[in-house]
Amino acid sequence: MKKITFLALMLISGFSWSQVLLINELDPDSPSIDTHEFIELKSETPNFSTDGYILVFFNGSSSGGDRSYFTYDLNGLTTDINGLLVIGSSNITPFPQALMSENVIQNGADAVGIYQAPLSDFPEETIATQVNLIDAMVYGTNDSDATGLLNKLGETTQHNDSGTNANPKSIQRFVDDLGNVTFQSVTPTPRRENDGSGIDVNAIAISVEETQLDEGAVFEITFTADTNVSSDLNFNISLSNDGFNTADYTGNTAITILSGENTATTNISIVDDAADEGDEVLKIRFLDLVEPIIANNGDIEIRVVDNDFTVAPWGTPLEPTYGVVESTQPEGYYDSLDGLSASELRQALQDIIADPSVVRAQTYTDVIDILKEADQNPLNSNEVWLVYLEQGRAKLDYQTSSLSTGKWNREHTFPRSRGGFDSIEDDEIADGIDIYWTTTADSLRHGNSDAHALRAADGPENSTRNNQFYGEYNGPTGTAGKFKGDVARSVFYMAVRYNGLEIVNGFPEGSVGDFGDLATLLDWHRNDPPDDFEMNRNNVVYNWQFNRNPFIDQPDLIEYIWGTNVGEAWEQALSVEDNELLGVSVYPNPSSGKIYVSGLDAAAQIELYALDGRLLKTLELKSDNVDLKVASGVYVLKLTSENRSFIQKIIID
Repeated sequence: MKKITFLALMLISGFSWSQVLLINELDPDSPSIDTHEFIELKSETPNFSTDGYILVFFNGSSSGGDRSYFTYDLNGLTTDINGLLVIGSSNITPFPQALMSENVIQNGADAVGIYQAPLSDFPEETIATQVNLIDAMVYGTNDSDATGLLNKLGETTQHNDSGTNANPKSIQRFVDDLGNVTFQSVTPTPRRENDGSGIDVNAIAISVEETQLDEGAVFEITFTADTNVSSDLNFNISLSNDGFNTADYTGNTAITILSGENTATTNISIVDDAADEGDEVLKIRFLDLVEPIIANNGDIEIRVVDNDFTVAPWGTPLEPTYGVVESTQPEGYYDSLDGLSASELRQALQDIIADPSVVRAQTYTDVIDILKEADQNPLNSNEVWLVYLEQGRAKLDYQTSSLSTGKWNREHTFPRSRGGFDSIEDDEIADGIDIYWTTTADSLRHGNSDAHALRAADGPENSTRNNQFYGEYNGPTGTAGKFKGDVARSVFYMAVRYNGLEIVNGFPEGSVGDFGDLATLLDWHRNDPPDDFEMNRNNVVYNWQFNRNPFIDQPDLIEYIWGTNVGEAWEQALSVEDNELLGVSVYPNPSSGKIYVSGLDAAAQIELYALDGRLLKTLELKSDNVDLKVASGVYVLKLTSENRSFIQKIIID
């Protein structure tokens, strides 16, 4: 009788295990925003090393063409005491042994395969194959069968996840007493056997009352096990993450849950230092749990708000300042434009800002770092300034998943769909300021990552704007609209920087490269001149790209290309070959409006300019003083006598 039982078990094992590693459970759509998706593998033996194996995900749509879209390396991982290995986002409970970003696994009809192969065998968009395939699952969310993937992977059945937001489900593998394998869509069971068998695990959860604290705060961490422990349970935790380390806190990180109990606490004090290190995020992690004790959650994040942020000497677009930030343009940067008009002027301008021997293109991911600097909130160095909402938001709140509420992301002022440019795979790499592409006026694809036309924007508001033309989109109701001149100048920049883009009247639909509305953009530009915030971002972007937005440095150029001065020859404002009158001084500065000039031996002419380069008035200096009769502000005064000039910035109280 014992021999017969043993033989039956051997037969069941043979039916159940034709491979050493199987796909045991898959949740590709839980809930519909995909924050809780995961894949669970099962090995024939517990504590099995998955070195040498990879997961490959395939796109079964007509556009996907049964090609790979994501590959996950299983090197360095092992299955647990039940032979299970869960890979998913940090939202999964119990906590996965290996993490994968949210919203990676497509809903279907698609497939995933386990291969005993190196990553290099599956570059992106590799056609599905059975070569070195260990196990595969073709799946969907009640989609039509992906027959191409079924054939290519040697599968006969497509399995469906029929879950809903209210009732999430996963596709699970079951084996009956006879070794028959079936798949069902039922309530997810990560890190536990689908049929309830196996060694029981005791999962410990981390909890905190607040997820945002100031430097100097004290907080409590509570650890709670599913069931009481049978002996003292000792384990350690870590709080370190990126720049946050053991110098930033004090407190006990060696934890004990006493025998017969299921909970313990520890208090942590955050050090209030004097360093301006920016807001940081600490992550509470288990370091050394031993099965059957496992983590129920992990990577619990707490934001530490730095109270040592800096305030810039210039204002936000809502409270603009002028003349505080100097342009960092090289000497003579725009000299080649003088005397030109119409198409010759535009071409000469493009020759400067698209010069392939000078100008650099960065990746789309690099733009995140550029915007953190270029769009930094003048009132708080730990925030970016949101272009449409016109308020600050923590730099840490950059959107990294499908959830955009409370997050910021990159807004194309000239929308990608309107311009005909998009990302490539290399755009996903942040390789820093010193690694770049050579770029030309014909490199339209680089418009995707041109920081002069990208702004930090609220995630939902970015979606609201979508690809509307300005004039169709006018910003959120109730805001001041101080972004309008900024975005207009960025769009005008794009039209000159790249061949194939143009600003036109009206709202052209279906014509890639044309952007409207010209009249709206001219109006926005004229009524919202460049301020210090915009000049600072021009300087920052120039440091990365080695080109400038000329319509910030020389705003009147717009009038000579699209506005009231089309056809007229351009002469650079305040550009003179000899710009100094030795021994001349203007005082007092600041003044109430009346100024005195010393050191002149002949009559002189005074030209008074706004900081955006507009000539405001011309006066004859017939004595040693003159009343400028202008409102309080910062101006540029140009004094000319005997073909020699003197230029000085003056402040009127």
